[in-house]
Amino acid sequence: HDQDIERLSTIGLQIGDTLFGRNAELSTIKEAYQRTVAGDNELVTIYGHSGTGKSTLAFEFGKYVLSDGGILLSGKFDQRQQGKPFSALASAFNQYCGILLQNCELASSRQKLAHQVNHVLGSEAHHLAKLIPNLA
Repeated sequence: HDQDIERLSTIGLQIGDTLFGRNAELSTIKEAYQRTVAGDNELVTIYGHSGTGKSTLAFEFGKYVLSDGGILLSGKFDQRQQGKPFSALASAFNQYCGILLQNCELASSRQKLAHQVNHVLGSEAHHLAKLIPNLA
């Protein structure tokens, strides 16, 4: 489900971190999330010009997911990162790996997780670790 925030920019109002007038978009995203909880596969992209409330909408959705016990991964495509393909995806996966590492409190658990990652990725693990430092 794509949300064209640019088209809706005249409807909503953003003051600080508070989102006004985006209830329909937030509801659409929440409904997609609930379908994933029920077992469906969904991908939501939020796009539009600078300053139209994309990040705030994502932040509001993130609060909802976290309050439901979920994990939200987010990445942001930045013009300064054009030389790094997939920088937003790499950032999101780096966040997730960081979460996994935080949940592995014991050193032995971390070593086991590192071994599993290396086993699955094989000789390609070091290439991926360059993009996702928390894999290293």
